[in-house]
Amino acid sequence: MLRRSLLRLPPLPSNARAKFCTSSTKFANRAIVYTETGNPATVLTALTYPSLPPPPPNSLNIRIRLAPINPADINVIEGVYPAKPALTGSLSPGQELTKPVYVGGNEALAEILQVGSGVEGLKKGDWVIMAKQQAGTWSSARTVDASDVIKLPADTLSEVNAATITVNPPTAYNMLRDFVELGEGDWVLQNGANSAVGQAVIQIAASRGLKTINFVRNRPDIDALKKQLSDLGATHVLTYDDLSDKALSRTVKQWTEDRPIRLMLNCVGGKPTAQMTRFLGTDAHLVSYGAMSKQPLALPTSAFIFKNLVAHGFWQSRWYDTHSRAEREALMHALAALKLKEPEHEIVTVLGWMSDVEAKEKNQKTRDSA
Repeated sequence: MLRRSLLRLPPLPSNARAKFCTSSTKFANRAIVYTETGNPATVLTALTYPSLPPPPPNSLNIRIRLAPINPADINVIEGVYPAKPALTGSLSPGQELTKPVYVGGNEALAEILQVGSGVEGLKKGDWVIMAKQQAGTWSSARTVDASDVIKLPADTLSEVNAATITVNPPTAYNMLRDFVELGEGDWVLQNGANSAVGQAVIQIAASRGLKTINFVRNRPDIDALKKQLSDLGATHVLTYDDLSDKALSRTVKQWTEDRPIRLMLNCVGGKPTAQMTRFLGTDAHLVSYGAMSKQPLALPTSAFIFKNLVAHGFWQSRWYDTHSRAEREALMHALAALKLKEPEHEIVTVLGWMSDVEAKEKNQKTRDSA
């Protein structure tokens, strides 16, 4: 299983001012920031900033409880990802930085600390997630507009599942719904099945009575991985090495004879993905949401001519941009109700007594293992 890293940046202790600054301002928060894109090991640094004043009207003060570190977050910092954060000149209202910074992080679970006047439907202690992309979640606390958060259902999610609910689970959920109308007993084919999205696909599909054929990379502990995915609800788990077996097409046809496969999900690309299309039935849809092999996706022309294959791309960020707030809230409630298993993870806490240099080094180790 792929392991997720999650970052915790708790508020600094009450005596932090003596260690982190020389002014009389109380510095109680910290963020992981950068001023230019590039190698994260070079451009990222930790920055302390003052306690938040009471929030202005229609705003909230939030504490970031847990923030994932995704491969996409690293790509954003490198400057090779389509979504980009905005420069900010202040991390706490009334504070002015000497130089504007980008704050890393896209996903997070936050808790409301204070509610400004005019805010309805939210209260202190509520768990919320960010409604806005690239919101700078690698920070301990922020002041945000009330419209920039979505409240999570109470007492339905673990801290880890809440922190990771905005990218991978909705990607799986929407790909299973938006391209093909599937009913109980239908089949879904996917590669990268041990990824966070792949695991969510298996669980969501199983909850709907769908069957899945899942491909993963071969490895020494392949039997243990197959069992883990089967325990999540996978119908069959195969390796890319199995694609060289010419008899596999007959086997898959026997499995799916009454329900030809009409949906394939791809996050790998390259030759194995092209080989997998031979298992698809007529009028199938291939949905690509990643390219982990970094190889181009070259599909056989025969699949388009004789099977009427349709190829799509999917990006959850685009889905958010094209759907209403009510639809986004409904999606979060639907995912919370599924009670998905937590992804494999480790939580790395940047302790309050650490200097900014030590915090940067801690974050570097976390990114290296992400």
